[in-house]
Amino acid sequence: MRDVLKRLQSLDRPIRVAIIGVGSAGQGLFHQCGITPGIECVGIADVDLAKAVAAADACERPSRVVERQGELEDAIAADLVAICADGEMLAQTGSADVLIDASSAIAEGGRFALAAIETGKDLVMMNAEADLIFGPYLMRLAHDRGLVYTSCDGDQPGCIARLVDDIRLWGFEPVMAGNIKGFLDRYADPTSIIPEARKRFLDPKMCAGYTDGTKLSVEMALVANAFDLETMVPGMHGPRADRLIEVFDLFDFAAIRDGERPVVDYVLGSRPFGGVFAVGYCDSPYQQKMLGWFPSEVGEGPFYVFDRPYHLVHIEAMRCIVEARLDREPLLEPTYGFKTNVYAYAKRDLRRGERLDGVGGYTCYGLIENCSANPSRSGVPICLAEDVTLATDIPKDQKIFLDDIDYDPDRLDYRLHALAAAERP
Repeated sequence: MRDVLKRLQSLDRPIRVAIIGVGSAGQGLFHQCGITPGIECVGIADVDLAKAVAAADACERPSRVVERQGELEDAIAADLVAICADGEMLAQTGSADVLIDASSAIAEGGRFALAAIETGKDLVMMNAEADLIFGPYLMRLAHDRGLVYTSCDGDQPGCIARLVDDIRLWGFEPVMAGNIKGFLDRYADPTSIIPEARKRFLDPKMCAGYTDGTKLSVEMALVANAFDLETMVPGMHGPRADRLIEVFDLFDFAAIRDGERPVVDYVLGSRPFGGVFAVGYCDSPYQQKMLGWFPSEVGEGPFYVFDRPYHLVHIEAMRCIVEARLDREPLLEPTYGFKTNVYAYAKRDLRRGERLDGVGGYTCYGLIENCSANPSRSGVPICLAEDVTLATDIPKDQKIFLDDIDYDPDRLDYRLHALAAAERP
């Protein structure tokens, strides 16, 4: 990290960043760009212009609201933060080096990413849903143009990636990449979750997507697709635990290792909430002797658990930007294509003619599954389960398949997903 800081401080010109989405993560990213040496945010986009202006004002950055591409470039040239409602226009700017998508818009996120790649920008994704559903295609397009495509640091997938990289560096064999979730209610919806959303300053639909486990599945699918992992069951096991060390009583790691494919999973209720973990195998007598100093923290071997008790979102994101721009290295990308995806299940009894409302809505939740699990019949990816109509009744908790819905295969998100699914590692 000292080397990263030194290089940033010695740059002749700062790394210029554009940010789409000024929700909780986007506001934090904008703030952090203003206090990290060598990184500067030159433009922000959000459909709520007042929110974007307020973010700039809170950081005491002079700004200008713009409506056309030329105005945007002129504002940046005048050392003003260019603010616009059109994310695609910001993605097309020639005055930024890196685009961060921190929006929660899925189809639009694909459009933003295409515009950024077409105009030569490295792409950092804090839009996990668009990252998952379009990632293999976007990654290939970026590589073809000599650009970097990466998931962002600071969110759980990026933090897990660093932890897995660490244990590999130590000579441990990864067996499980894990998440720690504090609370789960598959049937949470934008109405039932309002009190919790207000406490956390979150949009209710977004908060419902966290609470019903969809976001967790999306995050772990990103990890699985980057490291060639799988899930043991749809939605993962997710046993309840008071302490992380209990994983050794809750999972048969020897059997997992014998299966020759590391897995993703999570524990529910364990502290630290918001933490991540990785389990590695090491049969070196010397390493086991040394780690014997810490049996109550990491285990007694040959399987050991290592955790990070936090993910700091925008605070940690800057390192990822530096690595992408200066080192041309992604932190996390879908190297193995769709090893897993997240499919829609009914939150309640659904009737023919109802419209699905996607991640965090009233109609469905998402579960991670291995893509090879049911090749004869395709499920509806939760990231595509927005504004499509049911062609049949679906009982509560039943998986929704593509032949259960009426949809337009030429719609942008379905078209981009088809291109992503056609990519081969």
